[in-house]
Amino acid sequence: MGTIINQRLPRPDWRVKVQGQATYASDMVLPRMLFGAILRSPLPHARILAIDVGRALKLPGVRAVITGQDTIGRTFGILGTAEKLMDRYPLAMQKVRYIGDEVAAVAAVDLDTALEALSLIRVEYEPLPAVYDPLEAMEEGAPLIHENKPGNISKRHTVKAGDLEAGFRESAVIREDRFSTHPEGHSPMEPHVVMAQFDATGKLTVWTSTQSSFYVQMDLAKTLGLPEGKVRVVKPHVGGGFGGKADGMDSLDFCASLLSMKTGCPVRIAYSREEELIYTRRRHPLIIELKTGVTKDGVLSARYCKAILDGGAYNSYGPTTTILCSNWNLMPYRMTNYMYEGIRAYTNKAPGGAMRGHGAPQIHFAVESQLDMLANDLGMDPIALRMKNALEAGDLNPSGFYIPSSGFKQALAEAAKKAGWNQKRGKLPQGKGIGVGCSGFVCGAAFPMRPTVAAFSAVRIVIGADGQVTLLTGAVDTGQGSDFTLAQIAAEGLGVPVDIISVVAADTDLTPVDMGNFSSRTTMLAGNATKSAAVSARSKVLEGAAELLEAKPEDLEAEDGRIFVQGSPERTVSFVEAVRAVYRMNGGQQISAEGAYVPNPNLISPSISFSVQIAEVEVDPETGGVQVTNLTSAHDCGVPINPMSVEGQLEGSIHMGLGFALSEQFSEVDGQSFQSSFADYRLATAVEMPRVESVPVEVFDPEGPFGAKEAGEGTVGPTAPAIANAVFDAVGARIAQMPISPENVLRALDKGG
Repeated sequence: MGTIINQRLPRPDWRVKVQGQATYASDMVLPRMLFGAILRSPLPHARILAIDVGRALKLPGVRAVITGQDTIGRTFGILGTAEKLMDRYPLAMQKVRYIGDEVAAVAAVDLDTALEALSLIRVEYEPLPAVYDPLEAMEEGAPLIHENKPGNISKRHTVKAGDLEAGFRESAVIREDRFSTHPEGHSPMEPHVVMAQFDATGKLTVWTSTQSSFYVQMDLAKTLGLPEGKVRVVKPHVGGGFGGKADGMDSLDFCASLLSMKTGCPVRIAYSREEELIYTRRRHPLIIELKTGVTKDGVLSARYCKAILDGGAYNSYGPTTTILCSNWNLMPYRMTNYMYEGIRAYTNKAPGGAMRGHGAPQIHFAVESQLDMLANDLGMDPIALRMKNALEAGDLNPSGFYIPSSGFKQALAEAAKKAGWNQKRGKLPQGKGIGVGCSGFVCGAAFPMRPTVAAFSAVRIVIGADGQVTLLTGAVDTGQGSDFTLAQIAAEGLGVPVDIISVVAADTDLTPVDMGNFSSRTTMLAGNATKSAAVSARSKVLEGAAELLEAKPEDLEAEDGRIFVQGSPERTVSFVEAVRAVYRMNGGQQISAEGAYVPNPNLISPSISFSVQIAEVEVDPETGGVQVTNLTSAHDCGVPINPMSVEGQLEGSIHMGLGFALSEQFSEVDGQSFQSSFADYRLATAVEMPRVESVPVEVFDPEGPFGAKEAGEGTVGPTAPAIANAVFDAVGARIAQMPISPENVLRALDKGG
């Protein structure tokens, strides 16, 4: 390995962001720009009888108003594998299905005028019966939210493996428990924002805060009736997404685009914090019935899981989440006899979608909590139970996950040692406790959301005559630093310093295709594509060096901007000299190379990362308040491309897991959410953040670029169960209903744990 991989290098965009020079979509101002705003349904379920926009159009400063009748009536959705999965219109047509459904949009000379115009639009609704509970939604006679979805079933998924009954017969201990989790908002620093410009040539250009530029392009082309080549989508800097911006097109992208087409002016729409919190997609609430059997020596022998997902009004990523919940049930442990039944139900609430972990935090909360309960029933140490059942390299589990590498056992051992597990577990004073949580997570999905996309990720590298390198990638950096990760991979593959590499990303007119930023795919998929392009480009540069050094290209090595003959380092030329020689040899033809990556379609993911977290807590038995004082995190991410970036991702993921575990919660009555700002939707702050100690676990992964795997998403899963198990160790209260709020802690104490 050269001089770039596994180095603690600062990201080059830090200065731009710290000094306020980074341009986000909300910073953009174009000549003749108009401001857009969206009218939303005040009812959870209703038929639209009529919409009168006359008064709004007459308001001075209003340039256009659109409703569903101004569209071509095409549905859309992230799951492009089947038309039936695309269940949403850009603007509501016949019905609204939740409070916040988009009904109309306005473009005006300023935002105040646009908002006033919304108040002048008259919508005549026929209220319909609504349903807010997934179990009630599936009952016979419940109001249908989508007429073509009997029983309000969005997705049903069943997995069977082995002999379940035989597995339970072999069990010395069997537990049956019920767990439930709550909805959670993505809460990025930057809400959804878009700027759209339709020019006189018929070209639509959209700058949007997204996790998938190419999916936005495809959706806009479909719903506007335009060729994809007439739609350009550009990702500026993005202030976070966490899955909430991964669906492809959102309604504001469509509305801004259609309003620009109607007015001939650029149109910007920015969601308020209230819109972002209440009306956009959320982490799915789950009801989880879990039955697990274990032999007397601690081998997991059988598991049955039934998961009910509250899907809200539309599919979003929900059908995929339903499938993934089965996969997380089998992570990160061996399990032969297994059955999963997952049902996602439509309700008249904000849609459930992908959120960091994509079903994993909910399932891991249940599985890891029950594992501790089983260990207690067996009189076995919880870490010993996990160690006995840990997945190892070469394993293939019933969901189709092959494990090319595994540092899970190492992570368990190292985390336990660093946290002082043996000295603290069950031995701390009353009110103080320690608990463990674990997870396994995909490194990119091997199945395409859009079958028409040929490559999962493609990259192009261009080397200028001065030796400067440009990396063109469709991969999306939403703040996690993936641009620099790819630059480091390219630098390693080329044998050059990373500071000569510039990254052009996520512009559908300029960059090769990439599906986007979700399922922890960028390092593995875009990273492998980058490595392939870099190796190919290097081979072209070595031809120029070979002529200068009078050697064979295969006898040359490249490192840190120099190319030299193997075994004779004194025979050397600079990378720039070699590049200039190639330009002379090829008559000035540009040096470029492309790389692409398509994972094995027979596997769900190319590889799996593993995470272990051990939390220490203090619990006040009088108030039920929980404070996390220390958290030890060991994460097997293969060989880290940049350990400093990995640590930042781990800490950010733990922070999100902390909020999910302790404080983030929506209060809803009849489909109406009451948390409209961060004043009443309580994210974890720096005050609640415990001392975090990261434990490096480096195990080379043969599938990853230079041995790397994902880092950052899988680590959100173990946080809640680690805290819940620590609470039990502290006060004997077993939390089965999330979040681990003072009310739920006191309720568990009243039940005697």
